[in-house]
Amino acid sequence: MRSIDDIAEEYEFLEGDERYRLLIELGRELEPMPAALKTEATQVKGCSAAVWVYPTRTDGDALHFMADSNAAITKGIVALVIAAVQDRPAAEVAETDIEEALAPFDLRNQLSSNRTQGVPNMIALIRETAARIAAGG
Repeated sequence: MRSIDDIAEEYEFLEGDERYRLLIELGRELEPMPAALKTEATQVKGCSAAVWVYPTRTDGDALHFMADSNAAITKGIVALVIAAVQDRPAAEVAETDIEEALAPFDLRNQLSSNRTQGVPNMIALIRETAARIAAGG
C-alpha cells in the first residue's frame, strides 16, 4: 500500500475526474477482504455505501487493517483512511490525527456529502480499536 504522503503528492497534480480515477485505483489496490469478515460487527455505521474495516495485529503491536466497500469511490476513500494508519503501532494509530492526514484531499469539497458522511465513523472505529488494543484489550 502506498503511503498517505505519496498519494497526496500524486493527488495534488490531478484534477476532477483524474482524482476520482485515483480514488478508484486506490480502492482496487486494497488487499482482498475475506467475505467471512464482512459482518455487522465489522461494518462501519453511518456510511451510505457498505463499508467494512477489520484490524489484525502484525509483528509486535502494529495494526494491519483489511477493509472493503461495495462502492468504488467509497472504497478509495477507505483506502485513503487506511493508508494514514496501516502497519503502525496501536498506540500511534490511536493518536494519529487522521483528519489532518486527509486534509490535502479536501474530500468534503471534492465529493458529495453522502460519500463522505461515514468517514468520521470509520476514523472513530479505527481509533477506538487501536486504543483498546494499545491498552491491552
